[in-house]
Amino acid sequence: MAASIGGWSARHRWAALLIWVGFVVTATLVGNAVGTQKMEPWEGDSGDSRKAATVLAAAGFPDAAGESVLIQARGSAVPADFRQAAGDVREAVLATGRVENVRTPYDPEAPAPVSADGRSALVTFDMKGERATAKDRVKPVIDAVAQVQKAHPDLRIDQAGDASSGLMIGDALAGDLVRAELLSVPLTFGILLAAFGALLAAVVPLVVAFTAYLGSLGLLALTSQFLHVDSATTNLMLLIGLAVGVDYSLFYIRREREERAKGRGRERALEIAAATSGRAVLISGVTVIVAMAGMFLTGNGVFMGFAQGTILVVLTAMIGSVTVLPAILSLIGDRIEARVVHGAVRKVTGRTWRRRLGGREGGGRVWNAILTGVLRRPVVSVLLAGAVLVGLSVPAFDLRTGEAGLADLQGDYPVVDTLRRIGTAFPGGQAPAVVVLKARDVTAPEVQREIQRFKERAFATGEAVEPFGVNVNPDRTVAAVSVGLVGSGASDEVSEHAVRTLRERVVPETVGRVTEAYVHGAVAGVMDFNAQLGRTVPLVFTFVLLLAFLLLLASFRSLVAAVTAIVLNLLSVAAAYGVLVVVFQYGWGEDLLNFESTGSIVSWLPLFLFVILFGLSMDYHVFILSRIREAFDRGMPTEQAVTHGIRTTAGVVSSAAFIMVGVFAIFGTMSMLSFKEMGIGLAAAILIDATIVRAVLLPATMKLLGDANWYLPRWLNWLPVLEHEPEPEPEDGDTDGTGGPGRPGQGGGSDGDRDGGPNGGPDGGPDGGPDEPDPRPGRHLPVTVG
Repeated sequence: MAASIGGWSARHRWAALLIWVGFVVTATLVGNAVGTQKMEPWEGDSGDSRKAATVLAAAGFPDAAGESVLIQARGSAVPADFRQAAGDVREAVLATGRVENVRTPYDPEAPAPVSADGRSALVTFDMKGERATAKDRVKPVIDAVAQVQKAHPDLRIDQAGDASSGLMIGDALAGDLVRAELLSVPLTFGILLAAFGALLAAVVPLVVAFTAYLGSLGLLALTSQFLHVDSATTNLMLLIGLAVGVDYSLFYIRREREERAKGRGRERALEIAAATSGRAVLISGVTVIVAMAGMFLTGNGVFMGFAQGTILVVLTAMIGSVTVLPAILSLIGDRIEARVVHGAVRKVTGRTWRRRLGGREGGGRVWNAILTGVLRRPVVSVLLAGAVLVGLSVPAFDLRTGEAGLADLQGDYPVVDTLRRIGTAFPGGQAPAVVVLKARDVTAPEVQREIQRFKERAFATGEAVEPFGVNVNPDRTVAAVSVGLVGSGASDEVSEHAVRTLRERVVPETVGRVTEAYVHGAVAGVMDFNAQLGRTVPLVFTFVLLLAFLLLLASFRSLVAAVTAIVLNLLSVAAAYGVLVVVFQYGWGEDLLNFESTGSIVSWLPLFLFVILFGLSMDYHVFILSRIREAFDRGMPTEQAVTHGIRTTAGVVSSAAFIMVGVFAIFGTMSMLSFKEMGIGLAAAILIDATIVRAVLLPATMKLLGDANWYLPRWLNWLPVLEHEPEPEPEDGDTDGTGGPGRPGQGGGSDGDRDGGPNGGPDGGPDGGPDEPDPRPGRHLPVTVG
C-alpha cells in the first residue's frame, strides 16, 4: 500500500500537491468557521466530583468571579488605620463600576472574615459579568487596590481571586506557551540545517510537519463538537506533530537519498523509499495512534481530549509523509541537496561540510566505534546497558503523585504569594469542601434542619472549620454548602481524611437522608481523579502493550522481535520515570532548572508520559527494525543485517532524537512545574532511548539472539506476510551493481561512499553486484521491483 500510494504521488506530483494543499486550506477554513469546542469545567472531573459539578453547572447559579483583598498588618500590632483601609478598599473597587456584592469585616450583616489574631482581614466582592471573561475586566480593579496600598504603607493590601489569578497566571502561562512554540520551529530548523547542510532538506520536513499540524487543527475543530477538548490540547498537538512529522519525513528522505547515491534513477529511488521507509512510517504511525488511543480508556475528559488531538495530528502527519512527501521529492529531485551553507562553512573553517543525506551509510566515527564495540562484546554491552537502565529505573519505585497546587506556578508572582498568605491567615478557606444538595426544594424545613445538623456534626469531628456558607440557586432546587477543611488546603493526608469523613460519616447521617448529596471541591476532585486513574491505569497499560505487541507481531512476523520491542520500550519509560523522581521529587535539579520541589510528581503525568513515550519510542524501533529485517530478508546473516540496519539509520535517528530532545527541553524552561516535569521527562526518555537502548542494548540483544530474533511458532503461520521490499535489479548504467558512476565497488554519487558490502557492493553482495539468493526457508528471494 505504501509503495502504491508513494508511486502514484510521485507520478502525479502536481495532483498530489494540490490535493494536500486543498485539504489543509479547507480543513483550516472549516475549522476556523466552526471553532474548537473547549471542555466545560466539569468534564475534567471524575467520580462524585463530576456528578456535583454537573449539578452545579445546570443549577443556574450566577457565574461570577469572586475576588478577595487581603488587608494585613506588617508587624504584630494592628495599625490604627486598619478599619479605614477596609473602607477605602470598598470605595475604590465600587468606583470602578465593575464589581458587586462587596463585603467588609465591619458590615452589620454577613461580614467578611477576620483572622483569629486580628492581624488579617478580607474584603470580598464579585466581578460583574461572566466568570470566563472576568480576567479581561479586572485590571482597573487591581489598579484601584494598588492606589489604596499606597495610601496605607504600614499595611499590606493585595488582591487575589478568580479574575486576578486568571489574568496574571494566564498571562504567564500563555507567554510560556507562545515562547515554546516560537522557539521549537527555529530550533528544529537549526538542527536539520546543521545536520544536513542543505536548505531544502531542512525545510521540507518542517513544511510537511507544520502543514499536517494545521490540517489536524481543522479536523480537531470538527471532532471537538462531539468530544470537547482541554485548551492545552492544541499545544500538545504542535509538540507531537512536529516530532513525528519531522521524523517521518527524515526517514523517507534519507532512504530516497541513499538509493540515489547508489545510482538508482529518480523514479526507482522513490519507489524503493515508498516501499520501505513509507511502510515503516505506516507501521510506526499506527503504533503511535494505538498508544494514544489508550487515553480514551481513562474516561477522563482531559485525557480523552489529548488522545483525540494527538491521534489526529499523528494520522495527518503519517498520511502527509506517504502522499505529499513523495510528490515534493519528485518535484525537487536532487536539488534537495543544494547546499547553500556549504560554501560559507568552507570559507570559515577551510573544510567541506560532510554529506549526511546521501551516500554515507554509517552515522560517523562515533556511531561506528560504538556499534563495533557492542557487537564485539554483546554480553558485556547488554549487562552494562541493562545495569544503567535498571539503575535509572530504581527511583521509579518511590514515585509519589500529588497536586502541585499553588507551587505549580514557579517564580515570583505576587498573586501566588497573596493566595498563600490568605491560606495561612484563614486555614480551610481557600480550598473548602462543597457539598452539593439536590432536591425539589432545598429551602424546605426538613432540608434546612439537616443542613444545620450537618454543620454541627462536621464541626464536632474537628476536621471542618469556618468559613461555613450556604448558597441556593434561583429555583431553589440546588444548594451548595461550603465548609472549610483542616490541613493545608492542598491534597495532603489531613485534608483527604477530612473529605472521607464528610463523605462516609457526616453526609450520609445528615443531608444525605433527604437530598442527593455529593462532596465536591479541590481536595475531593484530586481524590476522585486519582481513584479513577487507579482503576483505569492497568486497563490502559494492558491495552497499549497488547495492541502494540500484536501490531509488531503481524508487521515483522516474529514473536521474539515483538517481545523485544515491548521490553526495550518499557525500559525506556521506566528510566524516564526514575529521572523524574530524582530531579523533581528528590529535587536534585532545583538550581539548574530553577524550581522548588513539591516532593511529588503531578498526578496526571505518569500515565500521560507512558502513552506518549511508548508511542514515540516505537518510531525509532520500527524504523531500525525495518532496515534490519529488510536486509535479513535479502539474505544477510543476522549480525550483518543488524550492523547494516543500524549504520544506515544512525544518522537520521540521531538527528531526529536531537530535534525531539531540543523541542521537549524547551518545555522544561516554562514557569509551570507540571510543564517542566513533562518536558524534562520526555526529553530524558528520548535521549535514553536513542542512545543506550537503540545504539547499545538493541544491537547487542539481537546479536546474542541470532536467528532466534525471527522465531515465529508454526501455529502463527496464518499471519499475513507483509514482505519487506527486496533489493531491486540495477538500473541502466548500473549493470554491474556498483552504484552507477562511481568506481567499481563504491556507491554512486559525488562522494563515492561505501555502502556496506564486503567488497563495496551496495548491500552486501560478495562481488559488488546484487545479493545472491538464499534458499533457506523463510527467507524472501530478490525479485525485480515493479
